[in-house]
Amino acid sequence: MTDRMGARAAIAALTADFEELTETATPGHDGAGDGPLSWAGYADSRARAAARTGEEESVVHGLASVGGRRCVLISFEFGFLGGSLGQRTGDRLEAAYEAARTRALPLVSLIATGGSRMQEGMVALTQLQRVARASARLRAAGPAQLAVLRDPTTGGGWATLGAGADVILALPGAQVGFAGSRVRPPDADPHAYTAEGQLAAGQIDAVVPPDELPETVAHWLRALHAPDSPALPAPVPDALSATGLPVTGWDAVRQARSPSRPRAEAYLDAYFDHRLPLGGDRCGGTDPGLLCGFGRRGGRSVAYVAQCGTATRPAGYRTAARVIRLADRLGVPVLTLIDTPGAANDAEAERTGAGAAIAGAFAAIAEARVPVTTLVIGEGGSGGALALAAPGNTHVTRDSYFSVIAPELAAAILKRAPDQVHATADQLRLRPQDLVELGFARSVVGPPRDGTGDLPRE
Repeated sequence: MTDRMGARAAIAALTADFEELTETATPGHDGAGDGPLSWAGYADSRARAAARTGEEESVVHGLASVGGRRCVLISFEFGFLGGSLGQRTGDRLEAAYEAARTRALPLVSLIATGGSRMQEGMVALTQLQRVARASARLRAAGPAQLAVLRDPTTGGGWATLGAGADVILALPGAQVGFAGSRVRPPDADPHAYTAEGQLAAGQIDAVVPPDELPETVAHWLRALHAPDSPALPAPVPDALSATGLPVTGWDAVRQARSPSRPRAEAYLDAYFDHRLPLGGDRCGGTDPGLLCGFGRRGGRSVAYVAQCGTATRPAGYRTAARVIRLADRLGVPVLTLIDTPGAANDAEAERTGAGAAIAGAFAAIAEARVPVTTLVIGEGGSGGALALAAPGNTHVTRDSYFSVIAPELAAAILKRAPDQVHATADQLRLRPQDLVELGFARSVVGPPRDGTGDLPRE
């Protein structure tokens, strides 16, 4: 797949199995003449575009199979009036969404568009409302929406099919942004309007080289496939450390803070056969200290949210909530790994909505209808950790702790001398075995016993 590739060439680069569908036109609309505005020369422009591209409109849609998974596929023809959206385009897009809804299939959009078609004026612009309504209907029905951003993806096409998708992939160097190149401020940073810039800003999930796109889309279609039966809880991961139970509260803190303790990346690599990351809060933020996405384990899909030992930022909580809600809609179980000293509490975190972001994460867990499994693998720092923990299905490793507050901070608040921090840690009862006794954790997880994979509970 290359820049400005035609609609059918883009389809052929992704799949050899494509069956074109026809749209149901809006009653009373025949698409003839110079359009609703009687724009002089519009009919001739469409005729030239059709002769040049071999297409009757700027969108082709149909049924496809990618990596053995069926989907409804939309592909834009940029050579047809810049891939712009007019009324006939809206007919086809609405038909594609409806086909995905009635067939319970995911929707994959290969987007290359300059926006709404000015020769149709407000009639063209209101097609965005049709697309938004059709997208909402499909989302309510459950199937996933995946967008591939080609060059360019701008205007209403980006602000509906693109940015409104559940998973957003982009080709390297693609122009991506609401503002097209001819309408931006003259001093605008050009990087902000690229796939790479949008990735850095948390607006898309991945930039994928063309030769990797078929396999990546196939992996995503498998990962986003809703199970046929109610989701079973994600299995609790094996502990990756053979350390013993801590004797004192401060021993627990020391073990959890050890730089040699296994971290989230190692746990995820050991747990999943294949992982597909999701990144960004869709509000301009990312948190490198939080790993999110979907993975495959033994032929099953599991969504994951994993803290990496740093203070979790508002963008991280918003990203986590996005992933949990998507998994819930698809019927995919969720695994969360807890490891944070707490939520970020610097001024920037407050300015970017720390409280609301944490509240959103609490709500996503509380509202989830799919089972959520939690393993605490390190520090469990107050509400910043609890926001991603599953009530009633939280487990802990031997080199972890969970506390209402860090012992150093508790001692400071209580105006205790520094030499009282260790005693304060004991009072907080934050050891793994304490957490089980208090009813917060269901079990203390050890490494596999004798290589059998069994999970001993202390």
